[in-house]
Amino acid sequence: MSEPTYYAPEGGLPSQTTLLTDRAIVKEAYTVIPRGVLRDIVTSNLPGWNHTRSWIIAKPIAGFATTFAQYIVEVSPGGGSDRPEPESGVESVLFLLTGALNVVIDGEKHALTPGGYAYLPAGADWSVTNDSDAPATFTWVRKAYEPLEGHAPKAFAVQEQDIEPTPMPDTNGAWATTRFVDPDDLAHDMHVNIVTFEPGAVIPFAETHVMEHGIYVLEGKAVYRLNDDWVEVQAGDFMWLRAFCPQACYAGGPGKFRYLLYKDVNRQIKLT
Repeated sequence: MSEPTYYAPEGGLPSQTTLLTDRAIVKEAYTVIPRGVLRDIVTSNLPGWNHTRSWIIAKPIAGFATTFAQYIVEVSPGGGSDRPEPESGVESVLFLLTGALNVVIDGEKHALTPGGYAYLPAGADWSVTNDSDAPATFTWVRKAYEPLEGHAPKAFAVQEQDIEPTPMPDTNGAWATTRFVDPDDLAHDMHVNIVTFEPGAVIPFAETHVMEHGIYVLEGKAVYRLNDDWVEVQAGDFMWLRAFCPQACYAGGPGKFRYLLYKDVNRQIKLT
């Protein structure tokens, strides 16, 4: 069984002879940010962080996806933050793509390697440092937590490699989901999972549902159905889907197609 791989951008700039045509798409129902646009000149500094740069790939925008923000963060050796989260009501998931990262949560240190996953509930006391001699890159999902009486999520850190994927029904394991929290745990109002397709596997219907999605491709390539379009995607691409955007895919091979998937879950729809 091959070890999983996790694509991370390296920045830089294309040469002056490079064609401008790329796969970037922005439509009412979805956005595709291909890895080729994650360059040095579109990075942002984050207040409270040192020796760090970020690509902000999703944020709430009126009339489009509204529930979350997502970043790709590159922390240089010696970099990090003692106060990474400026908003007390915001929860986070960190997923390490490359390098090594130390995350301290409420005084407990967790050493993450590629595939490391940390859930930080709203109000948690946490910090991040890169104590290695190489850059560390992670994707960071942030969401305003919706409290639910009698339920409170707890912080944790794990490695993806230690969790057995759950095969989807009637797929013989060709489509599987690595779940980091129990889907029935109402304390969690978002899920950030890893979805894996074997070569040639498919989502066999056009999913059309209330959950928004942020999809960061970790490995492989596929043809993805987004609303009424078929779009080619590969490792390092990001897709941003509003609620009720029809979606499906064919995994292209020759290896696995894998992505990190955000969705909002487990809360009543607010009408007032």
